[in-house]
Amino acid sequence: METHLAPSVRDTAQGREAERILRTCVHCGFCNATCPTYQLRGDELDGPRGRIYLIKQVLEGTEPTRTTQRHLDRCLTCLNCMTTCPSGVDYRHLVDIGRNQVNRRVRRPVLERIERALLRAVLPYRRRFAAALNIGRWFRPVLPSRLADKMPADTGPAGPWPDARHERRMLVLAGCVQGVLTPNVDAAAARILDRLGISLQRAADGCCGAVEHHLDAEEAARQRARHNIDAWWPEIQAGAEAILVTASGCGVHVRDYGHLLRADPAYSDKAAAIVERVRDPCEVIDAEAVKRLGVNAAGRPVAFHPPCTLQHGMRLREAAEAALQAAGLRLTPVRDAHLCCGAAGTYALLQPELSTQLRDRKVQTLEEGTPEVIVTSNVGCQTHLSGHAGVPVLHWLELLDELLQASPRS
Repeated sequence: METHLAPSVRDTAQGREAERILRTCVHCGFCNATCPTYQLRGDELDGPRGRIYLIKQVLEGTEPTRTTQRHLDRCLTCLNCMTTCPSGVDYRHLVDIGRNQVNRRVRRPVLERIERALLRAVLPYRRRFAAALNIGRWFRPVLPSRLADKMPADTGPAGPWPDARHERRMLVLAGCVQGVLTPNVDAAAARILDRLGISLQRAADGCCGAVEHHLDAEEAARQRARHNIDAWWPEIQAGAEAILVTASGCGVHVRDYGHLLRADPAYSDKAAAIVERVRDPCEVIDAEAVKRLGVNAAGRPVAFHPPCTLQHGMRLREAAEAALQAAGLRLTPVRDAHLCCGAAGTYALLQPELSTQLRDRKVQTLEEGTPEVIVTSNVGCQTHLSGHAGVPVLHWLELLDELLQASPRS
């Protein structure tokens, strides 16, 4: 794609990166075929190719409008287009640049600014979020459905966390929302790894910074990344071999720390080293590890929803499916498994109409194979689907832990 960027951005870091990405695009339109919002709306500007043109126009000097902002806001950043693209267009980082440029120049309505400020002030902080959730439960009957649907009646206990007793040791990202909504996930990971001879240690601090990133607060996201690296670095130096991230939405963001801090001379090398040590659970508790655990689910039917962050962001869908099958689970067929469920970080709260349509479609396709349970690997997807599915929705680590608890310890 030919570009003529405006002088104001051409020689900036963002401009150079955007120009490199734009020049790889051959505007073939294959991306639109797998874009969830294009499928729903049928509008070229609500597909990746149209959004790329909008971003290009802004970078070339066209003044963005509120309409430009809305089309970029509607993007789920599901990265399905990147899986589809034959040219390897780095749409993920291009849309970040586009949103940043547009949001600098287009002032949002006051209610949107308040909503986004509240999300940034609450979601990344576990105690604040827990308090807000408890208050929300009291007022659930009068809350808008987009909020009420995200509030489980009972989060349940986390269960026991094994004592550290193994030479092999890993850290687990403490997280923010997941620790409140699904507190058993990390504990389940710790129990499974304990059987595999690995001690899982809670890493200091919480949010990965994805919330700020979703809301175009880039400097806040970079600062949180620096803070996390400072907290993890001593443990890495002391022998922790990996950082396990049990929410794939957080995992894909932490794996981008190297890009996020690439221009920071004090943190770029450390960020790159951290990225090398980030692991999704299916990379540690893989098919071979599950076989060693001796689990046999005897063909129990399960529907697997691979979050976009797992299958398009980290390209680990097959590894997760192999681990589930190694446990003796029968994965029921799911139509259009590559499509987003509509959770997408804060998207479900900021774009409720589109998010609800995508959720309803996803629940329908997940339940077509009559599974006993639906499993996923991201707290956002799990919470988004739970209130509307006719069967339980669990993190796959919770289900594997249940199977282990029901089997004799080897």
